[in-house]
Amino acid sequence: MSEHIATVEWSRDGQPFSDNQYSRAHDWRFDGGAVVRGSSAPTSVPEPMSDPAAVDPEEALVAAVSSCHMLFFLAFARKDGLVVDRYRDDAVGLLGRDERGRMSITALTLRPQVSFAGAARPDAAALDDLHHRAHEACYIANSIRAEVAVEPR
Repeated sequence: MSEHIATVEWSRDGQPFSDNQYSRAHDWRFDGGAVVRGSSAPTSVPEPMSDPAAVDPEEALVAAVSSCHMLFFLAFARKDGLVVDRYRDDAVGLLGRDERGRMSITALTLRPQVSFAGAARPDAAALDDLHHRAHEACYIANSIRAEVAVEPR
């Protein structure tokens, strides 16, 4: 088992609080030193209380699932003797009410586009198998309730 730590830090910075007009912008700090600006989604809390340039938690969840899938895909492709030149995923998460009536990411679709180099190129069946294995191994996707679909392009 491994432990993963993120520090989320917000400060009121003298803003009024009780009027609900305070900034939702905050920082995510990671152990390697990376700092990412976070905020509520402007669709949840309007500007200027939300920062549209920051990463909202919904986007972060979509990116985490996409990134996890990609990392396993790359590892399996390498083990299969393939050389991946480029991987791009235009992933989409849908926020709505789940079967319990709670707001939730109810569906997440990965749309990876992969380019290969070298003589060894996967056929459609091998590419589907790589994505299937990556999906099965992705512990982030295994951790969420939403259905995760993979639609390679």
